[in-house]
Amino acid sequence: MTSSYLRWGNSDAFYLLIVVALLVAGYFYFEKSSQRRLDKAFGKKVAAYLTQSASLVKRRLQVLVQALALIFMIVALARPQAGESQQEIKSEGVELLVLADVSESMLAEDVKPSRLAQMKIELSKLLELMPGNKIGIIAFAGSSTLLSPLTTDPNALRMYIDSLDVNSVSSQGTNFETALNYAKEAFDKGGVTQDDASRTTRAVLVVSDGEDHEEGALDAAKKLSKDGIRIFSIAYGTEKGGAIPDRDPYGNATGFKKDSSGQPVLTQVKGEFLKSLAQSGEGQFYFAYFNGDHLRRFVDDLGQLEKTQFQSSMMTQYEEKFTWPLLAGLILLFISFLINDRKSTSAEWTGKYETNEA
Repeated sequence: MTSSYLRWGNSDAFYLLIVVALLVAGYFYFEKSSQRRLDKAFGKKVAAYLTQSASLVKRRLQVLVQALALIFMIVALARPQAGESQQEIKSEGVELLVLADVSESMLAEDVKPSRLAQMKIELSKLLELMPGNKIGIIAFAGSSTLLSPLTTDPNALRMYIDSLDVNSVSSQGTNFETALNYAKEAFDKGGVTQDDASRTTRAVLVVSDGEDHEEGALDAAKKLSKDGIRIFSIAYGTEKGGAIPDRDPYGNATGFKKDSSGQPVLTQVKGEFLKSLAQSGEGQFYFAYFNGDHLRRFVDDLGQLEKTQFQSSMMTQYEEKFTWPLLAGLILLFISFLINDRKSTSAEWTGKYETNEA
């Protein structure tokens, strides 16, 4: 479908015409004001002699040509458009940020060898299932840190995945809100620029046990979904839970972490919270099982999301016509510089023996 009617891409630019009108009015006001001051100071005959070399007509013509040039430039700034066509929006692949929980509860061994170790093994497998896509790694607990910006280099990503541990962040806890906001910043700084002709599927994968989460995470997830970023989550651990091992600097087990009463701290997976997080982010929730198909299901769901969002989407394209008024404005501006407000000849002063009358 095509159409030839004229439309404006930035109609607010026409408000600048008020500025042009004020500038022209201001010029004529100050011209009259200056002439009155000269006449008062020297008298009309002397003032006429002093200004005889300047052509008032040429000066006004120069101002009017410059004003007309500004008007054409404002029209160009308003982006006149004529004609339209339908264009399919193309998908440019997937950008995925993995939010990896490295809080101490991930050290629990209710899954073998531990929640954290299982998560790292499966993230390496995920790289094999998503070749060619841009993936980044954010480690989080009480604070967050970007280990790897978005990249297609699987070797670099594996190196960062292998380095994940409780020392990857500066503080413990489980602050999902901070991690999600950090992911938004990482997309803005390192992602592909989105435009009208192409889009990139953006998603966040939260891999965690959901333990000890703080408030604000669900609201942050909703904000990301409004920006087109879907949130998926995978839960690691068991509902029965497990104790958190305590180790010496050499990695040897020395017992289990205990609470203030001296009892071992038991940590349980919070699958319901992770499910709510995914629902708020318009994504899917998965529970990690040994030899489970959760990774494959995540990749399939992500691929389906890409097809749903982009392959059937169409964009209305308008033909820009701003170049013509812009060219006219530049030509008029150049012409205005060629207008000389000096007279070619000046009259001889004949009133040198005259005196001003009071």
